[in-house]
Amino acid sequence: MADQTNIQSAASKSIRPFKSSEEYLYAMKEDLAEWLNTLYDLDIHVDLFMDKLETGYALCRHANNLNLMAGQFEARNPELASKVQIPRGEVIFTSKNVSPGSFVARDNVSNFISWCRGHLGIRDALMFETNDLVQRRNEKNVVLCLLEVARRGSKFGMLAPTLIQMEEEIEEEMMRASEAGQPPGHSRKPSFGSLLTSFCLFSFLLSPLPTPPPPSPQQTHTQVREILGYCSCPSQFPMTKVSEGKYKVGETSALIFIRVLRNHVMVRVGGGWDTLEHYLDKHDPCRCASFGKSTTTIVQRPSCWGAGGSIALRSPVV
Repeated sequence: MADQTNIQSAASKSIRPFKSSEEYLYAMKEDLAEWLNTLYDLDIHVDLFMDKLETGYALCRHANNLNLMAGQFEARNPELASKVQIPRGEVIFTSKNVSPGSFVARDNVSNFISWCRGHLGIRDALMFETNDLVQRRNEKNVVLCLLEVARRGSKFGMLAPTLIQMEEEIEEEMMRASEAGQPPGHSRKPSFGSLLTSFCLFSFLLSPLPTPPPPSPQQTHTQVREILGYCSCPSQFPMTKVSEGKYKVGETSALIFIRVLRNHVMVRVGGGWDTLEHYLDKHDPCRCASFGKSTTTIVQRPSCWGAGGSIALRSPVV
């Protein structure tokens, strides 16, 4: 049996000292910071993530490198390239002596934004404006936009953040499951999406992002049980393990995919990610009622949670 103190520590790292509604943003910034550091030998710390990007230099540099990778992809794979939007416009920017918040910095950021819209075709819901970065008006959309840029780049064989690699792995798993459910003798022509996903996975094998060894399936499951186990209500939020990293949740038994990113237990939600803690805050009626009353920046445990920080592991997850 795992040591309960260690289990509690592992789970707690993913939810404190943040609101769970902020933690998923921190997790994504952490992943993007490591990704940019690896690509460009930068020194971006997650706590200074926006500070390091606000001159626009790193953003514009990445845009031009993505253009280069896209051109190489098109030359190697003309048929696949004909079905995706290939960015072609060079991003003009100033790289030296750029002061944060200056007109030149704003111009750099604006040029990157124009490239995202015009040459990558990123939809408005994922875009940000210059002041969202420079004046920190909307850090969430800055992060979501950069993740989408990374997704596009991964399609062309560019190194991807760990979250994007996880997405591709999940998509591949879903495709395999779908194909396994076909009747005997059924032959389906590979879709463009499956071909592109296979190409992306091949690219990841060639240039994976250096990361610590992933936790074992048992460690992942233990962290999931621990987070759900904070609630000691007689009737707990239903969550059943289907297979490694795959769970059915709620009364509707919706299927979710779970991965561990550093100290964060992440849930694949629609086209993006959330932390398990934040996901439960939104879907577990007990947590919804309790967290809706909290206004502090520190996670407050509902009254039904173990007192004094103790955890009652009551096997809430099968």
